[in-house]
Amino acid sequence: MRKQAEHRLDEVVDIARVPTSGDATAAVVRVPEPVAIPEIECEVLVVGGGTGGVAAALAAVRRGRRVCLVEETDWLGGQLTAQGVSALDEHDLIESFGGTASYYELRRAIRAHYGEVGLDGAAAGGNPGSCWVTHLAFEPSVAVAVIVKLLTPFVASGRLRVLLRMKPVAVLASDDRVEAVTVMDLDRSQLLRFRPEFVIDATELGDLLPLAGIGYRTGAESAAETGEPHAQPEESKPRCVQSLTYTFALERMAAGEVHRIPKPEQYEQYRDTQPYSLTIEVHGGEIYGEETGWRSYRLFEQMPGTKGSLWTYRRLIDASVLPHVSAHDITMFNWPGNDYRDETILDVPASQAAAALQDAKRVSLGFLHWLQTAAPAEADRMGAPELRLRPDVMGTTDGLSKHPYIREARRIRALRTIVEQDVSAEYQHGERAAQFADSVGIGWYPIDIHRSGPEDVGVSTRTRPFQIPLGALIPVEVVNFVAAAKNIGTTHITNGCYRLHPVEWNIGEAAGALAAWSLETKQSPGRIWRDAAETRRFQRSLLDEGVPLAWIVDVPAGHPSFAAVQVLAVDGRPIAPNSLGFGPDAPLTATEWHTWGGDGEPPPTRAAGAQRLLEEIDRVEPWC
Repeated sequence: MRKQAEHRLDEVVDIARVPTSGDATAAVVRVPEPVAIPEIECEVLVVGGGTGGVAAALAAVRRGRRVCLVEETDWLGGQLTAQGVSALDEHDLIESFGGTASYYELRRAIRAHYGEVGLDGAAAGGNPGSCWVTHLAFEPSVAVAVIVKLLTPFVASGRLRVLLRMKPVAVLASDDRVEAVTVMDLDRSQLLRFRPEFVIDATELGDLLPLAGIGYRTGAESAAETGEPHAQPEESKPRCVQSLTYTFALERMAAGEVHRIPKPEQYEQYRDTQPYSLTIEVHGGEIYGEETGWRSYRLFEQMPGTKGSLWTYRRLIDASVLPHVSAHDITMFNWPGNDYRDETILDVPASQAAAALQDAKRVSLGFLHWLQTAAPAEADRMGAPELRLRPDVMGTTDGLSKHPYIREARRIRALRTIVEQDVSAEYQHGERAAQFADSVGIGWYPIDIHRSGPEDVGVSTRTRPFQIPLGALIPVEVVNFVAAAKNIGTTHITNGCYRLHPVEWNIGEAAGALAAWSLETKQSPGRIWRDAAETRRFQRSLLDEGVPLAWIVDVPAGHPSFAAVQVLAVDGRPIAPNSLGFGPDAPLTATEWHTWGGDGEPPPTRAAGAQRLLEEIDRVEPWC
């Protein structure tokens, strides 16, 4: 048991103030003395308004809780918006299965916006960017507006309070609880203290963990620590954190126009050491292709062995299908060439973090200058000076994303840590990854490691469709706190497949639902997790809200047998061992029925069998 203690910061980095040149400490802000701090009481405090934070707040408030949501930038949405990665990192099945009902609500609303401004869904496949990395790309500001619209009814009712430009600076912890969280208004240099019943850390870097004294890991673990075959062979490397990236958007103007930006500071250094290149090493099963090897791209031409040009890779607006939005194509750049790998910004002084972020901005601006002057464009042409930086797309003056794209955060020491062997196709040879009986959601993406430097030995590889275990959201020490973003109980390696948009949204939604369930049942998350019957009751509530817990791709949320099939799958019944599909309308044989655990004559279809078996299970030990 811990005595009451408050940990506070003396200074923080205001990420909106990081300059591209000059004194980086201009972004370092002194935390004022804690005198007569105004206080707000709430049931659930969500710290961090990114992808997971928005989903967490939405889930908790929809379950009737009073929620406060604070975010350090002036845009909600995180990697969807403020980080500029608005070409969604998803999987090939996402159009029909693989996300939660609320995630699909978000995607439909984004598409509806573009439908209103002239997008022909049939012609473009519902993709404003017609890009090859995703089924849905869009302008970040559109997702901001959609998120605000989703939250507005709850703000209007008084059950949700949203505060932007707020950064956590202190946490008061007592025994095994978080008692209070103090945030700083970055625009006014004022403090505000929250006294919540439950706290959700959805910050991009796991900011509350050191302040609350919650155990966590950073960087790459050793093989001895995690048992992972591709972990660090000898000792852990806490500074070995996946690279971060400042994204930017460009518009392709008419040939002959010149929009070159000035050569940024340290251009030659980063040009040579990154290096700036359109030739990259890819690993089989990643988004670039099935074969491992080197791929050479050009800006505007598709090269052999590639899926398309760099320009169409993460294009946000295809002018040919959305002429009323833009007369020219608009593309977002998130590429190994503008990854920042030099220094970690975790657990370092604010001045050091600010200097690293400034260098990260120089890396991206240097990459842009190289694209305009020296990159392979098309045929023998090198450089594309017609590319025009679009600061308005990112909502900034320097044209870079409001916040760097964060791939890896501090990660809680959780009740359940997900390791490489749980998800990697190298070790999971069936249709699905390892079965988690405490699943609170699903995801699918390759283990995608953007290395931090030469010491990073993490291997990118394909995975099997995986689940999100409840235990990974819950820290060992604290009873009124859960993680809701990239700070869950993954390792450096498995973080590489749990950090993407639909997975983080699902993690956040599960965290918000768990907070509400914990308050409703007056049980801690850890107690819920340790009680199998209570875990099942919580899981059934997630199913009722359209959160899939297992990979059964032909019985999506909304199907009459969705809950029944999901329950059987999570229960470990062999309903679809050799396929991701279930075949709900197919005849049910006696052999299958008895294998599932049914008695007597089988029902006529597999769906009917699932429904009957659920009824029998509920009679013995209800799932609801």
